Parts: sequence; structure tokens; C-alpha cells
Amino acid sequence: MRHAFLLAAALCLTMNQAQAQDLSLYAAGSLKAALSDVAADFAETYGTPVATSFGPSGLMRERIEAGETAHVFASANMRHPRTLESTGKGGPVALFARNRLCGLARPEVEATSETLLDVMLDENIRLGTSTPKADPSGDYAFQLFDKSGHADALRAKALQLTGGPDSATPPEGRSTYAWVLDSDQADLFLTYCTNAVLARKEVPDLQIVQVPDPLSVGADYGLIVLDGAPPEASKLALHILSPAGQSVLAEYGFDAAAVPKGE
Repeated sequence: MRHAFLLAAALCLTMNQAQAQDLSLYAAGSLKAALSDVAADFAETYGTPVATSFGPSGLMRERIEAGETAHVFASANMRHPRTLESTGKGGPVALFARNRLCGLARPEVEATSETLLDVMLDENIRLGTSTPKADPSGDYAFQLFDKSGHADALRAKALQLTGGPDSATPPEGRSTYAWVLDSDQADLFLTYCTNAVLARKEVPDLQIVQVPDPLSVGADYGLIVLDGAPPEASKLALHILSPAGQSVLAEYGFDAAAVPKGE
């Protein structure tokens, strides 16, 4: 009888621990505002809490590869979740949103869509980007450089100010990109248009400069459920892909799409 009681108690404890376990969502930093809202909506709707962690997609993938517990991973590109899929860590990978690059400029910088390339090439302009490989935003900026016809010059002058393992961290509560420009670390920064919108809400004097079509670079965002995740993780992924989740992403400036461009 005593053994049966202990077994029942152990089972009850295990069930309570499982029920108490939050889902773990790892996601790109550019998704922080949107997916924080989506996660809160999911928790309210289904009664399952979601613990979120945001950062550069490449560094988040490395943390998962190193053994950190993530149930769902939302990346700012398709490559990082596909890398996890190719090594048997989860899958399949689904595209769930698109973004694009914009220029974010300090108030005194004179730049338009038509003059953006000339401004980037100006030796007096400090051009900021995120860190390639660690953060897809940096990869996309360097792809833009490749399309410009001035790749070597732009790569050489680009200041990789964010998204790397040793990048400076903004003060608590501040937008990374608003802080970088507001603290005079760069004159012009190439970042996602959604980031630029959030930065200008914080610092209204900042300018958003649209990248001209010949230089435009699109960003496809990929989603994966990791092996070993509880069943609720698939429900969270579907919620992100659902009209409810997609509408929240759209409110923050993301484009919803089903198939990556060019694939």
C-alpha cells in the first residue's frame, strides 16, 4: 500500500511539473514585439504559458545546437531552421512571414530612396549594419552591397554594430536601432523595415529611407518545431501560421506569405 501511495504521488508530481512547464519559443530579435503579442494571445486562448527568448537568429540556432531547450524556433531566414532540420533536430520548416530592408538615418542626413546608394558610399557617412552570419539582417545588408556594384567599398566601410556575440547591448527598454543612431554610433543603418518603424516610434526625428527596387533585398522568415517538444508546441506553431497570428505580424509591418520567393 505504501509503495502504491508513493508511486501515485510521484506520478502526480510528474504530471504537475509537465503541466507547469512553459513552452519555449526562441525567435529572431526583429520578431520580439510581434511574437510577444502572439505568445500572449496563445497563452490566453489555450491556457499554456510561453517562455520567450529573442536574439540574433544565428546565435539562437547555436544555443539550440549547444543543448538549450527550445520547442519552437522562429528565424529571420530559412537557412538557420533548415540547418537544424538537416541535422535531425526538428522539422519541417515553414515560411511564416516576410520582411525587407530599409535605411534608418539620423535627422541631419540628407537621403532619399534615389540618393541612398550615394549616401552609403559617402566617405563622411558612417554606415551601420548588423553582424553577418550571426544575424541574418547583416547577411541581407551584405547581399544589398553585392547588388550595388560597389560591394567591396561598402563591405569595407560597414560598421557591424549589432547582432554579434560581442555587440554592445542597449539600455533596458530601448530599441537597439534607435539607440545606435540616437547615441551617434552611426549616421545611417540598414535594418529591417519593421525595426525602423519601431525605432522611429521611440525617436521620432529618425528618418526611414526606402531601398530602391534595384537594390531591394527580401527576408524570408522560417519556423520549426524542435524534436522532443510537447504536443502544444505544434499548436503554437500553427497559431503563428493561423489568421490570428498572421494578423498580429501584419500589424507590425510583416508580410505574410506561403512560399519563399524564388523557390
